[in-house]
Amino acid sequence: MYVPSCLSYAGCLLEPIWRATRSMVEIYTMHIFNRKGTCLYYQEWNRPLPVRGDLLQEHKLMFGFLFSLKQLVSKMSPKKGGGFYACSTSAFKLNYFETASGIRFVLCTELGAGDMREVLRHIFSNIFVECLTKNPMWKADEPISCPLFVQQLTNYLDGI
Repeated sequence: MYVPSCLSYAGCLLEPIWRATRSMVEIYTMHIFNRKGTCLYYQEWNRPLPVRGDLLQEHKLMFGFLFSLKQLVSKMSPKKGGGFYACSTSAFKLNYFETASGIRFVLCTELGAGDMREVLRHIFSNIFVECLTKNPMWKADEPISCPLFVQQLTNYLDGI
């Protein structure tokens, strides 16, 4: 759902700006994987069905799926450097962003979520880098447990 928001400047009303409300994008889960396939971070918000079986197994399946899909897309792409950023099923959409260092961000959302590339780029550059990469206490291949990261990520995703 979009809610119009108007800006005024020096007493003049400018055109409405459409801003998203939280109900606009339903986010189910988020995964962050390192380049080796280890799940560094996982969070559920509004997941419709609980995890079936072992959560570790689900992480491995997700990474394997993304790895295979990336390989398929790179081989099938008519243009060099073609990649993928989203994959939809009949029930949900996986939104994908991979950094140059191989860190993979995956948001599982409702089907109507639209293009989430900028959201994932923002999470990487403004939250991941600022809270973790610049933190001398964080070790790159260990699970993310930094409270500041979790808080900023949650606050950001609550606002989209």
